[in-house]
Amino acid sequence: MRGADRAAVVAGLGAWVPQTVVTNDELALRLDTSDEWIRSRTGIARRHVIAPGESTGDLAVEAGHRALKSAGTDTADLVVVATSTPDRPCPATAPEVASRLGLTGVGAFDVAAVCTGFVYALGVTAALIESGAARTALVIGADTFSTILNPTDRTTRAIFGDGAGAVFLRAGDPAEDGALRGLHLGSDGTRSELIEVAAGGSRQRSTGLPAEEAATYFTMEGRSVFAEAVRRMAASVQTTAESLGWASGDIDRIVLHQANARILAAVADRVDVPLERFPSNIERVGNTVAASIPLVLADAAESGELRAGQRVVLGGFGGGLTWGSVGLVWPGLTVG
Repeated sequence: MRGADRAAVVAGLGAWVPQTVVTNDELALRLDTSDEWIRSRTGIARRHVIAPGESTGDLAVEAGHRALKSAGTDTADLVVVATSTPDRPCPATAPEVASRLGLTGVGAFDVAAVCTGFVYALGVTAALIESGAARTALVIGADTFSTILNPTDRTTRAIFGDGAGAVFLRAGDPAEDGALRGLHLGSDGTRSELIEVAAGGSRQRSTGLPAEEAATYFTMEGRSVFAEAVRRMAASVQTTAESLGWASGDIDRIVLHQANARILAAVADRVDVPLERFPSNIERVGNTVAASIPLVLADAAESGELRAGQRVVLGGFGGGLTWGSVGLVWPGLTVG
């Protein structure tokens, strides 16, 4: 069973956020901000951050364990970690995550597409399963942006949180519930400066000059990012839906990257789908980058907002610039 006769099917789901919670009021004690200022602009009330010595890989392992438990297995042929905050610049985080999950010897690699990372990782992994290169895979989105934020920047400090989410994929029939279909990916590298960490890579290091401190932190141009995110995510979701023959009214749930509550509302207007059909947890966890989509899936599945048989589109937008979406009919599963 290969190609058109074979699909990657979602068969397990897990999520994890670190224990430390930082509320808006706590941020206001250290920065020129307030709970009202943050909520009105982002919809965020709190976020989780890692403890000293904790890492992206630690969160990925916890989410991976839960996805394997959800799928009722302890094995996988492949581990893919979507992250832009790896434990180290070299090597990739995925091989160590795989070993800590008891999966030493399997294929393992990272995917870096910032907030679109989970969708990109799903696409790459689904293609490997469809080709017959793997029968099962663990796809994990994990990020710890708290480690790359300027401690004095009230905007980015208010938006981002840490977390991890994972899905277990298996080979199956394209017509069954849980099968990933209608994948759409896009990018525009001419706008890469809108979302970046300027220092630390080969371009800066090759100059032989020390990096300015500000260049070592994450930055983004908020207004331009807002406009691009709305336009690109809406168009991508519509492309995926059309490829599946779904009209706007046919889509039961649209699960987007949780960048900003106002972005979610703007996308809902563009695609002509009621905002009530957009599950959201941004108020409780903030923008968790590559972990965002699987964390929303886990919350919505546990609450009953996601139910078996619903038509669902996943969509993301992030640095690169990158964007993408994929569709599925939600399967019956228990969150690990």
